[in-house]
Amino acid sequence: MNYEAIIDKYYPEDDALRRLLLKHSRQVADRCLLVARRHPELPLDVAFLEEAAMLHDIGIRWCHAPGIFCQGTEHYIRHGLIGAELLRREGLERHARVCERHTGTGITQEQIARQQLPLPLADYVPETLEEQLVCYADKFYSKSHPDRELTLAQAAQSLAKFGTEGVEKFLHWAKMFE
Repeated sequence: MNYEAIIDKYYPEDDALRRLLLKHSRQVADRCLLVARRHPELPLDVAFLEEAAMLHDIGIRWCHAPGIFCQGTEHYIRHGLIGAELLRREGLERHARVCERHTGTGITQEQIARQQLPLPLADYVPETLEEQLVCYADKFYSKSHPDRELTLAQAAQSLAKFGTEGVEKFLHWAKMFE
């Protein structure tokens, strides 16, 4: 699978948004690949892992987040679902699952209902090791501050505002992936 061709299809101009998407996605992919090299005992599909990391944020263009060059109309929390829809049209179901499950440490039906999030009522929680690793690696890099890499403590702290469950899941992943 050629992830570059998919990025080119949906981000054809060499503009600030494409450059930010590529930088962030490469950061996440490189962290995933580093974990895969450090942990050969984990049954990771390394080629898929890189592709999925490079495509996990493909849906941001259609969201409203002017601070990161996104001029769309959708709520930013929907970028994973939008990306998943695009990748399913491309016949990339496994990649689509990574897209829709990487927000926070995953989003449950209960969280959607309780917080009245603009998402279809379903569980969007990473299940496979690859889904978990992309979700984990993503927490170290912000598109708002693309030149900064968070420490483990900072990444965990950034999740604290959403409750302790996400922090605990993130720290569990840290034990597995670091």
